[in-house]
Amino acid sequence: MAYIDYYKILGVDKSATQDNIKKAYRKLARKLHPDLNPDDKEAEKKFKELNEANEVLSNPENRAKYDKYGENWKHGEEYEKAQQQQRQYQQQNYGGGGFSGADFGEGEDFSDFFQSMFGGAGGGFGRSSRGSSSGKFKGQDVHAELNLTLKDAAHTHPQTFEINGKKVRITIPAGVYDGQQIKLKGHGNPGFNGGPNGDLYITFNIPADPNFERIGDDLKTKVSIDLYTAVLGGDVKVNTLDGSVNLKVKPETQNGTTVRLKGKGFPVYKKEGQSGDLFVTYEVKLPTGLTDKQKELFEQLKNS
Repeated sequence: MAYIDYYKILGVDKSATQDNIKKAYRKLARKLHPDLNPDDKEAEKKFKELNEANEVLSNPENRAKYDKYGENWKHGEEYEKAQQQQRQYQQQNYGGGGFSGADFGEGEDFSDFFQSMFGGAGGGFGRSSRGSSSGKFKGQDVHAELNLTLKDAAHTHPQTFEINGKKVRITIPAGVYDGQQIKLKGHGNPGFNGGPNGDLYITFNIPADPNFERIGDDLKTKVSIDLYTAVLGGDVKVNTLDGSVNLKVKPETQNGTTVRLKGKGFPVYKKEGQSGDLFVTYEVKLPTGLTDKQKELFEQLKNS
């Protein structure tokens, strides 16, 4: 996999504070969010890279590993253990001579040497023909996708699904967004030789909703009102994610007028009791099939 510079993706330098990283992420997330860039594959790709960068750099422990090992940060510690085992093997079998660490560099050569000595066919280090065994290695991470409706994503709820023949039950907090990724530690593939299991990364897919458009924590919707309600005022029923509410329409409301229902938008992720706003746009529906009498009344209005 090609190396990705997470600092460059977030637009910060390596000395950036955690607060700088958080602000940079929020700013770019608002700009690149799929809800604001429908059908834009490039924006979708950048949004996923942005989440990946934030996942690493917003965690001090992961950031330290990334700063030390770069693109190999997930397996940096295993790599160092492998180097240590190789040095121990040298001492036991060659008295410290034969091979030196410089013979293998930092990349493929060392990996090929170590796999050929200790097996490793099929993606893990096995037992060599000499009877030596490798150290403990973390299992591979597993990536999965979970589809949610917008209404599902607006409510905290349990979800059960199957990974590698095992049922995994998680509680999805209200407010997750399309493309968001969470990590379940230890739910990936089994480790090798007693090593820890890999992790499970779940990416949420939330398709567009036919009634609501989500922009961050706010929602937008449209509601039709007849001409008479637009002119004279009245009540209209508006659907929200939690049911319907009656909304007062002011007299002489123009087509395209937008009103805000505070707190009726989308729940704020991991901030219980906080929600965005719902923006309702009126679409005035003109009457059809008018009688002669009705047309006459409109003529009177026109000429008055």
